[in-house]
Amino acid sequence: MIEHRMTTYGIIGAGHIGSQVARAVISLGDDVVIANSRDPQTLADLVAELGPRARAATAHEAAQAADVAVVTVPFKAIGDIPVEPLAGKIVLDTNNYYFERDGHDERLDRGEATVSGLLQEHLPTSKVVKAFNHIAAPQITTDGTPAGTPDRRALATSSDHPEAVEHVTRLYDALGFDAVDVSPLSESWRVERDRPAYVVRQNREELVENLAKAPRTI
Repeated sequence: MIEHRMTTYGIIGAGHIGSQVARAVISLGDDVVIANSRDPQTLADLVAELGPRARAATAHEAAQAADVAVVTVPFKAIGDIPVEPLAGKIVLDTNNYYFERDGHDERLDRGEATVSGLLQEHLPTSKVVKAFNHIAAPQITTDGTPAGTPDRRALATSSDHPEAVEHVTRLYDALGFDAVDVSPLSESWRVERDRPAYVVRQNREELVENLAKAPRTI
């Protein structure tokens, strides 16, 4: 098993994925500072459930406190993510583009951009890495198995920054998943919505195959 390094995660977005990532990293002994788009007091019940390693904050405070950040907000809200406090930090992007929710973005519709690439443009001094975007939220804490388990589930990651891929690879392994690197970030479309690798259980070999056969536009 790859060594897990204790980390404070600033989680911006407290929905299904954000809450599950919080539970997952706390299970490893990490700390969490979590924010939503409302007042931190609205997270009182979640923080009580998460326990003493978690506290609620504003998005800016969560970004400041983070050793590593997790951005898990709707695509239409990425422009609200604080920039300066995330400078130099690894930022995990869990997002997917749902035009029904977010409105149409022609760059994504035409296959000229990726969700995570646009977040990287918004955070030019951060190290954005795709993570946890193609697994159903409850399975983050239930589908993991020890390293070497036959048919172990695999998850993809992608970044322009090798140290960010390394971090996600360690985190995936600690949570019980194999990692498949589909870098650079411009290739992260291969695991976006409606592609063959999206939200299906697959081992490493199956994930590699599904990434290879993904169409650029849907």
